[in-house]
Amino acid sequence: RDTTGKVFGVVGVGQDITELKRGQAELTRVANDLQLLIETANAPIFGINAEGRVNEWNRKMAAITGFSKDDVFGKDLVDEYISDEFRESVRQVLDDALHGQQTDNYQVPLFTKHGDRVEVLLNATTRVDAAGTIVGVVGVGQDITAINQSQAELTRV
Repeated sequence: RDTTGKVFGVVGVGQDITELKRGQAELTRVANDLQLLIETANAPIFGINAEGRVNEWNRKMAAITGFSKDDVFGKDLVDEYISDEFRESVRQVLDDALHGQQTDNYQVPLFTKHGDRVEVLLNATTRVDAAGTIVGVVGVGQDITAINQSQAELTRV
């Protein structure tokens, strides 16, 4: 403004954000790659939030249990899919992970959509957000149902 208050020009300040945009694009690409890896892995992978509700369920989990991601999303993993006799111990493993203590090679029995039981050898790992706050647990496992059945058959014979 001039001395009379009349606008006579504009001042602009700019900043080149090209590198910032490239970095954001790369982060998005990596996140998408990781999501694809989880979704298509040949291992059962699930995630729960801090309240124990399912927020990740990959194709392999769907294949071995018969429950789709839509079927399980938002439901309590332990209350809905773990048999009564194992609920306390599975809940303890997940609670430990929610407190930063990982558990490796823990055998978890899950119910299938048809009421059958499958056995998953599980690693339960703490999930944290960008600030380091614990936000849930990711479980990565291996379907060991057939192995257990074979061992039981060998023991029986």
